[in-house]
Amino acid sequence: MKRQGKLFVAVMGAVCLFVQPVLAAGTDGARESAFGMRQEWVNVGNGENSVMWMQDSLEAVPMAADEGAEPGQGALPEQAPQETGQEAGGQEMPVQSGGEGVPAAVSGQDTYPVSAVIVAGQGEGTQNQGPAFQAAEEEARRIAEEEARQAAEEAARQAAEEAARQAGGRVIDPARPMVALTYDDGPQPSVGNRIMDCLAQYGGKATFFMVGDRVGGYASEVQRMVAEGHEVANHSMNHKYLQKQGAAEIQAQVNRCNDAIEAACGVRPRLMRLPGGNYNATVLANTHMPMIQWNIDTKDWKTKNAQQTVNVVLSQVKDGDIILMHELYGATGDASMQLIPELTNRGFQLVTVSEMAAAKGRTLEAGKLYSSFR
Repeated sequence: MKRQGKLFVAVMGAVCLFVQPVLAAGTDGARESAFGMRQEWVNVGNGENSVMWMQDSLEAVPMAADEGAEPGQGALPEQAPQETGQEAGGQEMPVQSGGEGVPAAVSGQDTYPVSAVIVAGQGEGTQNQGPAFQAAEEEARRIAEEEARQAAEEAARQAAEEAARQAGGRVIDPARPMVALTYDDGPQPSVGNRIMDCLAQYGGKATFFMVGDRVGGYASEVQRMVAEGHEVANHSMNHKYLQKQGAAEIQAQVNRCNDAIEAACGVRPRLMRLPGGNYNATVLANTHMPMIQWNIDTKDWKTKNAQQTVNVVLSQVKDGDIILMHELYGATGDASMQLIPELTNRGFQLVTVSEMAAAKGRTLEAGKLYSSFR
């Protein structure tokens, strides 16, 4: 039948491709192996509504040349038809079966296994792309997933490098745990300088949320914060509870504090903390800065007890935490002398809020609240 005839023609064409090295080898080379092991797929033609693929034999097949062949030519054993099929014109034609549905290349006393013909796509609207295509498709999927993973890792690496550049070359490892120590209500040199001394000893950094009207009197401490890579941040100009203020006063409290800090150290804050953490819709709409809250409240302002502050932190600290303390109290300085080495010994990186956000792949947006980066 028509389709079978085309199938036979395709098969025979493939056979010719495989025996051509024998014909070209000549008498001298004909007694050597004519076929080696090949495992790729070869397209041998199209059938009706389908695509045929040929898989090479998995075993090397020696083929001897005809004894009477002219030099430079080879011959195949005669074919002995066993089955018949129809050509396109309707005439019978011999078909040699190679066993289990696989046509053989030749017939006679010896037969030679050749590639199986696999029909890809059976009928209209159906297509089986074959093992080679499926393997390629799976490989493409694997590559795409690997590229996506690498892209995510690269984005995290670049964010960490950017944070390091901003911190004067400091390297933050996104794969290691980290916490942000934050101190409100300063500057207060008698406490803040002790904290910075200890942080310098252990390679840590902190974020200082300062009240604007205190900054001018302690400019040298604020300058040291910047010089040593700590983060200077806004805690309003006069520590007013902003949820009780109108839009104009909220903006004034934020802007005047930023101006005071910039005047003292040359760096304009990028983050703020609301006094008391209090806010409403008017506050959110008028600060125009990211607002940093906390998820570990030491209540050091209330207890003024160093050991209680230490216990609160160490009993619950986890990667990504923002820890709230206050720079005004000597007990907080004492607590920091214990916390900084202990957190470092536990494997935590002591980082600024901006460093941690960058390492965690978070973009801080104006008008939004952030309590942790767990």
